[in-house]
Amino acid sequence: MSRIIGIVAAQVAPVEGDPEATFAKFALEVRTCAAVTPSLDLLVFPEYYLTGMGSYGAATPPGYLDSVAQTIPGPLTDRICELAKQTGKWIIPGSIVERAGDALHNTALAISPEGEIVARYRKLFPWMPYETSVPGDEHVVFDIPGVGRFGLAICYDGWVPEIMRTLAWMGAEVILQPTYTRTSDRAQELVLAQANAITNQVYVVNPNIGRLFGTGRSVVVDPEGRVLAEGGSGEEFLTLHLDLDLVSTIREHGTAGLNALWKQLRDAAPPFPPAVHGYTQGEVMRDLGPLPGTPATAHPRTNPNGRPTAVG
Repeated sequence: MSRIIGIVAAQVAPVEGDPEATFAKFALEVRTCAAVTPSLDLLVFPEYYLTGMGSYGAATPPGYLDSVAQTIPGPLTDRICELAKQTGKWIIPGSIVERAGDALHNTALAISPEGEIVARYRKLFPWMPYETSVPGDEHVVFDIPGVGRFGLAICYDGWVPEIMRTLAWMGAEVILQPTYTRTSDRAQELVLAQANAITNQVYVVNPNIGRLFGTGRSVVVDPEGRVLAEGGSGEEFLTLHLDLDLVSTIREHGTAGLNALWKQLRDAAPPFPPAVHGYTQGEVMRDLGPLPGTPATAHPRTNPNGRPTAVG
């Protein structure tokens, strides 16, 4: 049986500073996609879309993200779940600011057509020092019945090969990576999306913010690194079908019929010193100064601030 799923990678822009108006726009976009492209079952939106975050040049008001933080489940997720149920679609609503006790996380969700939260992923690698959300502590995958396994990542996670590798090791055949990049490094992110797809033999779906303040260029990449779709700079919807049997084929027979990556990792894996000794012990760290804007002794998982001020 073929394992094909239709997807929408939504390159959209929020209503700046207005989460309620942004949600109304989001709901209209979901309903429109459901009506116009009924064969597409999975809708993926950009990172922090529903927060109404402003443009690159606009200063985020003090306490803004704290003010839009939500518990999970909570009023916002209830509305998203109801929308998924009404439209019968899988929805990845980008990420939201999740309040968990005193901590704020940058959290992506997977909502089923039955209106259930089937996965919650807290960003593992916030864009320090600009983003000070509290990192999560687990990798997250979920299954779409009859199709396959999907992994969740967020924006700057794509710069850490180990995160993407772990998702693939956990069985992910598609990595969904909502992004909110408004800076000149979008060019590098496109290379990374292709590299992560090639080195893990997975699809990478990477929607980015578009229009006035976004750099756009959302991208969908196949398991051999081919760019299947790429957005421009404005708002648009990349619509296409992914055949997950291609992932199985590439992993069995090798990229370009040559590189049986996962078989070799299974049967002849090289040693991985960072996993054994920890990154702080690497020679590359010896002469590096402190990360700007953070205490020299700060550890990424014990950030003393615990409040997001920007987004990666």
